[in-house]
Amino acid sequence: MQGQRSPNRLIHESNLYLRQHAHNPVDWYPWGEEAIERARREDRPIFLSIGYSACHWCHVMERESFENPEIARRMNERFVNIKVDREERPDLDRIYMAAVQMMSGSGGWPMSVWLTPDLRPFFGGTYFPPEDRWGRPGFDRVLVSVAEAYRTRRRDVEEAAEAIAARIRTMSSVVAGDDPPEPQILRQAAKEIVAMADLDHGGFGRAPKFPSSIAHQFLLRRFRGDGDLEALEVVQLSLDSMAAGGIYDHLGGGFHRYATDERWLVPHFEKMLYDNALLALAYLDAYQVTENQAYARIVRETLDYVLREMTSVKGGFFATQDADSEGREGEHFVWSSREVEEILGPEESALFARAYGVQEAGGFEGRNILHRVIDDATLASISGAGVEEVRSRLATARSKLHEVRERRIKPGRDEKIAADWNGLMIHAFARASRVLGESRYKTAAHRAGAFMMKFMRGGEGRLFHVWQNGTARVPGFLDDHACVIVGLLELYQATGERFWLEQAARLESVMVQLFWDDAEGAFFDTAVGQEDLIARTRDASDGAVPSGNSMAAYGMILRARITGETEGLHRAERILRLYAERMRGLPLATTQMLLALDLFLAPPQEIVLIGDPKGEATRALRRVVDTAFLPYAVLIHGDSGEGLAAVEGKPLLNGRPAAYVCSGFSCRAPVADPAGLAGELGGRGA
Repeated sequence: MQGQRSPNRLIHESNLYLRQHAHNPVDWYPWGEEAIERARREDRPIFLSIGYSACHWCHVMERESFENPEIARRMNERFVNIKVDREERPDLDRIYMAAVQMMSGSGGWPMSVWLTPDLRPFFGGTYFPPEDRWGRPGFDRVLVSVAEAYRTRRRDVEEAAEAIAARIRTMSSVVAGDDPPEPQILRQAAKEIVAMADLDHGGFGRAPKFPSSIAHQFLLRRFRGDGDLEALEVVQLSLDSMAAGGIYDHLGGGFHRYATDERWLVPHFEKMLYDNALLALAYLDAYQVTENQAYARIVRETLDYVLREMTSVKGGFFATQDADSEGREGEHFVWSSREVEEILGPEESALFARAYGVQEAGGFEGRNILHRVIDDATLASISGAGVEEVRSRLATARSKLHEVRERRIKPGRDEKIAADWNGLMIHAFARASRVLGESRYKTAAHRAGAFMMKFMRGGEGRLFHVWQNGTARVPGFLDDHACVIVGLLELYQATGERFWLEQAARLESVMVQLFWDDAEGAFFDTAVGQEDLIARTRDASDGAVPSGNSMAAYGMILRARITGETEGLHRAERILRLYAERMRGLPLATTQMLLALDLFLAPPQEIVLIGDPKGEATRALRRVVDTAFLPYAVLIHGDSGEGLAAVEGKPLLNGRPAAYVCSGFSCRAPVADPAGLAGELGGRGA
């Protein structure tokens, strides 16, 4: 029994994912010199297992293989076994995921990769069942084969390892083109992304389907810039389909990680902080463009979920919520028709079942994943009730079911606080506070920003990557600095507090000092002097989160627009030049870089508010700014603008608060009334 075993050395780790494996019979090591030195000393291959705490198939492989005494014995006899949390060490994950994709043609978690003692990968894959199954080789058989190959065909192993390592080292090498990036890249990218859209169910491609939040933001900007109606239609179909599907938590708010089917019905039930931050931003943009209140509701429910379930008492945001509870995936979230009827009663459960697809047979292992199949208006027509009555009855039903669900055993929560994901969520809360006029969201963004600056920054200003159990650890990566910079710049625009602008400037300086490569004109993912791995990577392709280089470029352009400083703008241009061909060739993989290019090419637009920020007149002016879709504008606060070029020479208007709208390097006459400002901005869709 697991509880009777002596723990392995992972028992001393603070990381939740590592501690989950502390009672395996596997002789696990955390990543570090102790394990690597043993592999070198004993000339043993390393088995590197990378996953994360909310990963369903990671739990499956643990139960099937790492808890199996015979398989564990084989692992211990033949390998040095290292367990890594990909969320804590994205640098390792990035390198070895690239290797696995080269070797197997696909990637994912759990990641299983075998290394030589000098850390070069020579064989790998993802999930392996314990024995041959589903066309996959059994893990036990793989262990024997890999160990035998390392022992008897060492030359072949060394050649394979060196070939893979060499390819990884050259992955980051890019040659910049001679021509500056041009607007045609944006128009062509939009066409190609629209062509890849699933026009039946929304999203891109077939199953499994992941949210493509940044692509939707990019398409909304193309609609704003070019009037591309197809782009708008793709966004609306995708957002509507996700909001109706089982990937959305209709009772508690927030989105699950991805859907296993093309209709967004059956999710993998883990919830990730970054998904909910990025999706909130996409729905906010869509709300501003369309004025569809359903999009605003999704944002509120998602951010309220984060406040309720994923926010620490100190203000930082937790990383993930697990897919499993009580040993089963989705157990917390699914319902039988009998449960629904017992809670709601016959009449209300019938209405709810029609709206949310509840069937006696169930659709997920005999139970129901709630998903919206009929909208309020159609349901009202069928039931003979008014739309508002239907809406109210369904809201009451959801509240009752959620109250009961709260008494169930909840999925586990990984309470590490990651700097890059917190930067994304600060951005989302700050933006939502402006667009929706919700002060509590501004408070949440403010508290998280203060947490970053107080607890996750070292003595020289560098961020740490994670904070857990009272300790900041793992020196920060490019993504951490870039995402937090963008979050702080949005927080400045939401609050008017100069402090956040200053902190963003300091982080940008640190980022340049530690990560910038002046020779090629882009940032490395890891800092100068950081741990010596087989490659120092650099990329512009987005994964689950936007790439560090694209976020860095976006943040430097944004700060330059606010401050008038040009050094960061020049660096951003070099990045955009370097990756112009990547954007042309792989638009769906570089959507955050496309957003940066879009911002870079757009004429500068500054909106300067002069007046007491707490005064009613100033607040009325900023509500006009905040509710308009102005993706290329920056909001500059005159009361905190000392030293900012945009503020100089802009007084009150006859003693009244005023707004100055500046575009294309010239400013229009100041306006003091909200209607006049709305006219200057061209209305809500400006």
